[in-house]
Amino acid sequence: MSYAGHAKAIALLGLPLIGGNLAQFAIGMTDSVMLGWYGVEALAAVTLANSYYFVIYLTGAGFGWAVMPMVAAANGEGDDVSARRSARMGLWLSWLFAAAAMPALWWAEPILRAMGQQAEVSADAAHYLRISGWGLFPALLLVVLKSYLAAMERTQIVLWITVLAALTNAAANYVFIFGHFGAPELGVRGAALASVITQIIALVAVVAYVLRALPEHELFRRFWRPDWEMFARVFRLGVPIGLTSLSEVTLFTASSLMMGWLGIVPLAAHGIALQLASATFMVHMGLSNAATVRVGNAYGRGDRAHMMRGALVVTVMSLGLALLASAAFLIWPEALISLFLDPADPERAQILSIGVGLLAAAALFQLVDGGQVVALGLLHGVQDMTMPMVIAALSYWVVGLPCSYLLGFTFGFGGIGIWLGLVLGLACAAVLLMARFWRLGLGQGGSVQT
Repeated sequence: MSYAGHAKAIALLGLPLIGGNLAQFAIGMTDSVMLGWYGVEALAAVTLANSYYFVIYLTGAGFGWAVMPMVAAANGEGDDVSARRSARMGLWLSWLFAAAAMPALWWAEPILRAMGQQAEVSADAAHYLRISGWGLFPALLLVVLKSYLAAMERTQIVLWITVLAALTNAAANYVFIFGHFGAPELGVRGAALASVITQIIALVAVVAYVLRALPEHELFRRFWRPDWEMFARVFRLGVPIGLTSLSEVTLFTASSLMMGWLGIVPLAAHGIALQLASATFMVHMGLSNAATVRVGNAYGRGDRAHMMRGALVVTVMSLGLALLASAAFLIWPEALISLFLDPADPERAQILSIGVGLLAAAALFQLVDGGQVVALGLLHGVQDMTMPMVIAALSYWVVGLPCSYLLGFTFGFGGIGIWLGLVLGLACAAVLLMARFWRLGLGQGGSVQT
């Protein structure tokens, strides 16, 4: 296939995944926008709560993401049985992980206070997590089923179901945060309740689609029966994927905690800037998912040349989109930040002042953030999991986290310094992960060595 052919195929597969990721992101962004209108304290609390929640969520999502390269490779080999088996055990592992994680969500307040967060913000964040934590069960099951459908190249349905979820969340937020249509005004708790309702509706929709559109796969037939051999395979791939995600998300969670040390207003500004940066990250994540499917299929067929051409194309596409996002952050920072703020908020000017500087730093890491997530998608496609986990841990914990603290506090750059530390950690990961994929793909003997 030519480079133009690869670009077309990646776009056809990736655009619905990008749209689905953006719709998924819109769920969290809607919480931030509406809570920003509700009050700065509520926005700060949910920024903290979501950072804490996503540490747990992304770790557990590793089992669902492990399903994607396994199903893609099985699909490339024409092995429908292995595809079904891996999806089922991914569902098992995701449910078990959610059950094990519930205590950390239920008793979050003392943990947040032990991390140096203000008592009032920690209490509000804990109220949010006690409700939203129940959504972890459907959320992780959704990751598995979406990965399964994406690997089967049924990405359109993933997009539309996620759009349905985003619209449901916006409506439920409007009702429960502000108390419209006779509902009680619940504030932070209302946002949490809306998130749980949204995840349940989305899960029901995906399950209904699988049952109706893919009855021959019999995905849920004798679902209760264990498949220990496949359980172990999904576990072995899912754990390093989850830990890789944990390495990155803890870097961003630590940045939220450090911003919390600076005060409620800097934390609120950080939450807005992080939401905007996360929106562009969702685009790269969609390309990364497409890369996993395309590379996974080629890997299953043993077609190295096809795999490497596709890898080059998706990397260039990600780079181009990162340049556009960087330009937007530098040209329109105040307009973007203002989307999250009530014009009458007395702290609006201060949040804008801090947020503009943070978006300038976010523009710097667009290139490296896209590079590292696409590289991970490529490596996952060839089922190379352990070394990327090590690279991520070194990049984020040994480089990124210490640099954020040193630049933010030791050298006194405050929030800007914390964000520059993020840039350094992401840059290290991008360079090392890309180097690993190209070394493997162009390795001796003309085949990928994992």
